[in-house]
Amino acid sequence: MAIAFIFCIIFARFFYIQAVWGSELVYRAADQWNREIPVIAARGEITDRNGQLIAGNKTTYSIFVRPNAVKNAEYCAAVIASTLGIDPTPLLEKLSNGKVSEITVARQVDKQLVEKLTAHDLAGVYYSRDNSRTYAYNDALCQVLGFTASDGTGLSGVEKYYENILCGVNGEIAYTTDIVGVETENSKIVYREAVAGDGIRLTIDMDIQLSAEQAMRSVYQSSGAKRVSCVVIDPSDFGVLAMVNYPSYDLNDVPRNDPEKLNQLSRNNLISDIYEPGSTFKVLTSAANIEEHLRGNSNAFSSSYIFNGSRTRTVDGTKIKCWSDHSNGKHSNQTLAEALNNSCNPCFTDIALALGKDKFYDYLSAFGLGNVTGVDFNGEALGMLVPRSLVRDCDLARIGFGQTVAVSGLQLACATAAAVNGGNYYVPHFLKSIVSADGKTVEEYSPVLKQKPVSEKASRMLAEMLEGVVKEGSGKKAYIEGYKVGGKTGTAQKYEDGHIASGKYVSSFVGFFPSNAPKYLALIVVDEPQGTYYGSAVAAPVAKEIFEDIIKIKNIQPYE
Repeated sequence: MAIAFIFCIIFARFFYIQAVWGSELVYRAADQWNREIPVIAARGEITDRNGQLIAGNKTTYSIFVRPNAVKNAEYCAAVIASTLGIDPTPLLEKLSNGKVSEITVARQVDKQLVEKLTAHDLAGVYYSRDNSRTYAYNDALCQVLGFTASDGTGLSGVEKYYENILCGVNGEIAYTTDIVGVETENSKIVYREAVAGDGIRLTIDMDIQLSAEQAMRSVYQSSGAKRVSCVVIDPSDFGVLAMVNYPSYDLNDVPRNDPEKLNQLSRNNLISDIYEPGSTFKVLTSAANIEEHLRGNSNAFSSSYIFNGSRTRTVDGTKIKCWSDHSNGKHSNQTLAEALNNSCNPCFTDIALALGKDKFYDYLSAFGLGNVTGVDFNGEALGMLVPRSLVRDCDLARIGFGQTVAVSGLQLACATAAAVNGGNYYVPHFLKSIVSADGKTVEEYSPVLKQKPVSEKASRMLAEMLEGVVKEGSGKKAYIEGYKVGGKTGTAQKYEDGHIASGKYVSSFVGFFPSNAPKYLALIVVDEPQGTYYGSAVAAPVAKEIFEDIIKIKNIQPYE
């Protein structure tokens, strides 16, 4: 009985090895007699909307060493180290200890250096083609594009977001070796070709991008600001035409040895950070009021209504003041259009309180506040909106003119675009299309309409008012003769540890043209300018500069 039981166990073991474990053992046996060298797939190219190359590749090589196949470890280490300019000691230790079957010595090595090494005919040293990412414009668009790791994997930006499209499928070169890894005399070489990744065409227009880059560098230097940002979008579908965060860094010389610096410079502030928008937010408050008046809401104000010119409001015991002391009489009695021109805080306090918490918050939600836009980019900020259940009247009053609320730059740009483009809120996007390695379009991006916060009529009325802000109000420095430019300035005090930070401001301007049918919308944000800090003086002229460049680039003829 015992013998029969033992026989059954042995038989079961044989069956398991043959039927269940067999394929794994065959693989392990084959692996003992073969060595594979990876062939890295060419990463997909990134181009702008016009097919202009932004990110490409140059052919480089990886160097591998199999210690068991090396004939003279000391000589091998010395030759490799002197050629690559590295310390030979660690390499010699790895070659001598016999604990690893294969060592990756270096990746992304230039062809010239590899040719020098191959001339020495070093036994046990192998080479494989890989690719190094190259960027045509160095630091331009750096926070959007992101960068890759040494193995070519996307680590940030669109390089990371679209990794599965760009990466391709690696191939390999397989050699027959003996049990210790030395290539046999009649080695059979098997080559499995790598499959290149697909490319992506972005909505970015590099001509507009470079114009925005230059404008932001200029205002950064002239204003002494901590940092400056700009986003230009197409209001008809929310495709991003340009995005700049400055200071920046060179994508062809990424500061990998300084993680803190790299994290700071590579962060896309327009998407991942938030700020208190100040008076640019009055565009949304106005849009809500106009729409509600058109719907017959008796609490909303008509375009002809005259707002009381009192400088101070007291709400819940909190005094709310205008930025102006009203000494010039301009803020005395004014319509909504004039309140926008003068950027008079109390008027927008009146609107928010008149609409009430629930109605006003419905509009904020429809404009995407307190939520992500859904842009194709990792790490998007939600923004900050006081929960509806906790909002007091004094909070609501301040939100009306852009305080006690925080947004990302992209959120505000998209919300403003929806307010003036006919009332359509699209999902913002960088992707225009996916293109195969042989240049064929694989997939075309279709704009996604997310919601309609206001009607077309309300939107047109608002756009006309904002054109007046640029013609005769606080946005005069963005005015371009012969072109219908609309916009709104903003100047917000910064807070630190819950208190107003003395002398620290965020100056901004959001503008668009042509105002009757917007094709370009730009948001300029200047963080902590020194000296003059009003958005009308610091940010509005930058938008004008960018718009004038777009007019030249696209050969847009005057309207009037």
